[in-house]
Amino acid sequence: MEIFWFIVLTCMLGIYVVLDGYDFGAGIIHLFFAKTEQEKKAVTNAIGPFWDANEVWLIAAGGVLFFAFPTLYASSFSGFYLPLMLVLWLLIFRAISLELRGQVHHRLWEALWDKAFGLASLLLALFFGAALGNVVRGVNLGMVENGVSTQEPYYFFLALWNPTFDPLAEHQGIIDWFTLILGLVAVVTLTIHGAGWVILKTSSTLNQRLKNIIFKLNFVLLALVLLSAYVWHYVKPISLNNFQNHYWLWIFPLFAAIGLLGQFWIRTFKKDGTGFLFSSLFILGSFATTVASMFPTLLPSTNIINPSLTIQNAAAHEYGLSVGLGWFIFAAIFVVAYFIIQFRVFKGKLDDVGYGEH
Repeated sequence: MEIFWFIVLTCMLGIYVVLDGYDFGAGIIHLFFAKTEQEKKAVTNAIGPFWDANEVWLIAAGGVLFFAFPTLYASSFSGFYLPLMLVLWLLIFRAISLELRGQVHHRLWEALWDKAFGLASLLLALFFGAALGNVVRGVNLGMVENGVSTQEPYYFFLALWNPTFDPLAEHQGIIDWFTLILGLVAVVTLTIHGAGWVILKTSSTLNQRLKNIIFKLNFVLLALVLLSAYVWHYVKPISLNNFQNHYWLWIFPLFAAIGLLGQFWIRTFKKDGTGFLFSSLFILGSFATTVASMFPTLLPSTNIINPSLTIQNAAAHEYGLSVGLGWFIFAAIFVVAYFIIQFRVFKGKLDDVGYGEH
């Protein structure tokens, strides 16, 4: 049952990154590339009917984490308290900026919420990428100091950064040069992803420019991916062990490579959704590659005193996991039905939706 719920949690987080990821990317596009009022409206129209529903996947994933892996939930929500509070406030600012911008038609008011929307989206992409870096790098479980565990085995706490900015330091921080690199990968990836969604859902004059932006950013993304792969092996030398033992796992990095390389032909695609499909493939392939490299570890320990959190030692009791399966089936049916209806109602281009205009 632990493996089943691990797969469920992984799938839910993957879906969240793809769905809310294009919201973050659209916000970055809105901040840097949408110049006119018409282009800004095109961006908000593209995500208007979807952004709040997409965020539900994050809440649902948190609920599954609490239910299936309570030890991991307790450890990570206390240890990552500072960045979680920042993420919460950024989500709030991003939401209210979308809702409040159209309440007052004044240049200064609209400019304020435009910046709030764009900056919150940019920082959310950066923080979620850095969060992935923290999980990959591991944390000092038990707060071991000079070979002695000063706290309970599953407890840790991270400051925003440490003085050395070193991911291998005994006292780590949320932000170091390794997590920052993964944060930049996330920012560029989601910018491309959001641009692909805007192209898919609108007929804006911005679209042709976005194709050129995607093409150029893809070179940056390729360089960052190669750099992150190199430093990943430096920080976690055992990262390829699972791939060496199970060759079928290479299908995940293959999907990621196809998604990344496919974006170089963005300017030749005839169908507007092709670019978004390739960016989604890259995101899912990259996320699955990360999960596969860590399995069965959920949160690595950087010391040898306290063990890492795995799907075995962090899972709830077998009986509870079995009972939850029945409720999950009903919930999954309702969620799938909801999203099918939503995407059918808002299928096609959304140029005339007029989101946020009151």
